[in-house]
Amino acid sequence: MKVLGIESSCDETGVALYDTERGLLGHAVHTQVAMHEAYGGVVPELASRDHIRRLIPLLERVLDEARCTRRDIDAIAYTAGPGLAGALLVGASFAESLAMALGVPALPVHHLEGHLLSPLLADDAPAFPFIALLVSGGHTQLMRVTRVGAYQLLGESLDDAAGEAFDKTAKLLGLGYPGGPALAALADSGTPGRYKLPRPMLNSGDLSFSFSGLKTAVLTASRVRELSATDKADLAAEFQEAVTEVLAAKAVAACRQHRLSALVVAGGVGANRRLRQRMDEAMAKIGGRVFYPELDLCTDNGAMIAFCGAQRLLQGDAPASTQGAFVVRPRWPLDQLS
Repeated sequence: MKVLGIESSCDETGVALYDTERGLLGHAVHTQVAMHEAYGGVVPELASRDHIRRLIPLLERVLDEARCTRRDIDAIAYTAGPGLAGALLVGASFAESLAMALGVPALPVHHLEGHLLSPLLADDAPAFPFIALLVSGGHTQLMRVTRVGAYQLLGESLDDAAGEAFDKTAKLLGLGYPGGPALAALADSGTPGRYKLPRPMLNSGDLSFSFSGLKTAVLTASRVRELSATDKADLAAEFQEAVTEVLAAKAVAACRQHRLSALVVAGGVGANRRLRQRMDEAMAKIGGRVFYPELDLCTDNGAMIAFCGAQRLLQGDAPASTQGAFVVRPRWPLDQLS
């Protein structure tokens, strides 16, 4: 069964074709970073218009890579939420229209479920059950994953997610957009420990997160005096240490509490090198192991949506006919996924 995946929840347009027998046949992503850079963040209307321009060329590119035609598509999965309403509508309407034209089912997919399952695309994939740490944009969540579709929320951010804290801190330090990768790059040249930043909720006794206070601590430190290039690098390094220390500690605590040795780390922040290093070290100490998606599948992409849709279809979650009517869900908690 060949499943086409469409991702358009924010500022990446992703298209992919996944075969349940042969694996990923092709995928392509267009990022809008250059377009939004001048505004210092994503402009929703511009994002939606760009998705419209990109979807058909990306579809043709993926089909060429897979050496398939549109008639080879057996089903279409698309991101229905969470995300920007207009951007979601572009992908959903494209997917539903194409599915109707081809006479194949269309399946709405949860964006975070796609991220959560993306490490299963690797040859060396984790087995169920496992703990998952989702660190994607505005989401930082710990989940217990029993099987596809069975997710128990263990803890989440009470305010800013890790990705949001990275972006906002980068802006405080005068870095460009997107802020997270820019801050991580700057941190590589800095020395942690020179600035003393808090580790929010590190010893709270639960699995919740809070990063808004850490961002405020960076703001306070930056106002003491005008920061030199070295100061900014050291402050970025300490910030990265604080975030990754908390994430690693909470993830290991979840594994201990549920007596599981497999941890999945997925989402854009999961590409951070220091986070991966700390996670690997922390899990090794308890005899566990961390599984990550491939680096090019950490950010938003169609491959994770195609794969997620395929797994849903394989377990019998066939979508009902929409008869041209469909909805998107800009706010859609993963623990409410049916």
